[in-house]
Amino acid sequence: MKSKVLVLGMILLLSFACLPHRGPLHEKTPSNPPPTKEEAPLIAETEMEKSSFQEISPSPKASSPSDSPPSTENQFVWSLELPISDESNDDFSLEILPGDRRKKEPDFDIPIVINAKVEQFVQYFQTTARDRFSNWLARSEKYIPFMRNLLKENGLPEDLVYLALIESGFNPYAYSRSKASGPWQFIYLTGKRYGLTSNWWIDERRDPEKSTIAAAKYLKDLYDMFECWYLAAAGYNAGENKIATAMKRYQTEDFWELIKYRYLKQETKDYVPQMIAAALIAKDPEKYGFVGIEYQEPLRYDKVKVPEVTDLRLIAHACEVTVDEIKDLNPELSRWCTPPNFPDYEIKIPFGKKEIFSKNFEILYPGEKFQFKTHIVKKKDTLPKIARLYRVDLEPILEINRLNKKSRLSRGMNLLIPLPKDPDPKQANAAKEKFDGMGQNSKPIETTYTIKKGDSLWSIANETGVNIGALSRRNNLYPEKKLMPGDKLKIRMTRISNPLDEPHGKRVGKEIIYVVKEGDTLWGIAKKFNLTISEIKTWNHLNEADLIHPEDQLKLRVGGIKSSTLN
Repeated sequence: MKSKVLVLGMILLLSFACLPHRGPLHEKTPSNPPPTKEEAPLIAETEMEKSSFQEISPSPKASSPSDSPPSTENQFVWSLELPISDESNDDFSLEILPGDRRKKEPDFDIPIVINAKVEQFVQYFQTTARDRFSNWLARSEKYIPFMRNLLKENGLPEDLVYLALIESGFNPYAYSRSKASGPWQFIYLTGKRYGLTSNWWIDERRDPEKSTIAAAKYLKDLYDMFECWYLAAAGYNAGENKIATAMKRYQTEDFWELIKYRYLKQETKDYVPQMIAAALIAKDPEKYGFVGIEYQEPLRYDKVKVPEVTDLRLIAHACEVTVDEIKDLNPELSRWCTPPNFPDYEIKIPFGKKEIFSKNFEILYPGEKFQFKTHIVKKKDTLPKIARLYRVDLEPILEINRLNKKSRLSRGMNLLIPLPKDPDPKQANAAKEKFDGMGQNSKPIETTYTIKKGDSLWSIANETGVNIGALSRRNNLYPEKKLMPGDKLKIRMTRISNPLDEPHGKRVGKEIIYVVKEGDTLWGIAKKFNLTISEIKTWNHLNEADLIHPEDQLKLRVGGIKSSTLN
């Protein structure tokens, strides 16, 4: 009996041992079998699309002894299972939302090294220089697209555009203490070496297009010399000779090795790290905390050719835009007009305005080309003295240079001097005959001229038709002598007998009414109709201080020829 009870107890004990336990671990463990050792711990998104569910083992860094059981062999986390219904079919596919994908890291076509120095400048741009760098970023989109294209066309890495970012912040008017100018910060001699003109009238270092092409040529030469973009960039900052000397002195071609020594200036040592830091931020500004940047529109324009010394107001009027829009597109122009000695200057106008410009400019521009000479102001020069030097009236000099009689001249200042057009050879020969007293129907006439306010030797000679030198000699005048209103001048003229002429060489011809246009000046109107400024003022009762404005009406006598001749 005891043996039967013992056997029964043994059976019950064994049966109890085989029953499943109801502990905490069992409650957390799924009924599915654990993954095998061959299964990968992480599954890519492309693999997720192939399966309706996925097992993902936890990251070792995510667990700690305090919150996990000692053994993790049977632990894993189930991903979200897609519902399966009887209506499902083979056409079903899992859509991965854009937010699920990792953001692609930006690509670079220049070497990128991230070290302590680079990180230092990244932090500097993010903090101390944050506002300034934000402005640079806002301006960058205006210039980067077309600058990239120009670099690419010249066979250079496009990411070199970030040199201009740290050089000037893409500001065409940037000017450094070392007298470097423009978005690429060329000094005068280097700019001249690569074809950039810089003078009183124009500074092509400020032209975004021309300076980018010049920078591309310079950088290409530097790379050909050093065969390293870091050394080429350092050479762009310090000059190629400085970098070549440093390499020879320290027997290294490694930029990061060179900057360990004292020979290079700190500015040059920081130049490449700044370029790398600027490129990193500019290509992914949100990553570095630059959000909400209001980027400027990409720069677009057309080009047209205009004569030398064309007023920017006239160009703007022909384009039907403001003068400021023309100036913004042409930061290289330092004055109010296109430069002299550039007969067919190519100026940039707003995109899409080429057709309307061509139509309007043909009407607005008189079509008469004037001759100009550039005068560089010297010490003790005065406006009247300059006018006498070139034997021209002071008034056109003032008008074309936008000055007045009280304007102060500074040494080195450039003035445009409008010169009379070369006379027709036949007229010149006739004038010579009259001057020599050889004209068959000519006879000398003595007359007296009363000087009026605003008169000059040039204006009197031009009005009366006599030679300015003869006028000076006959009246014992010298350049410094001032003409006083009311004084009398003796004038000797040679008159050709012509019954159609009025007495004393007065102008004949029909009278017209001229409506003043935008950009007109008295000097320009006088030249257009072969008149003198004094004549226009006399006919219209204009005083010295009177100005003309668009829509004003002027009385002009045109078509006649003055009968007085040079003497």
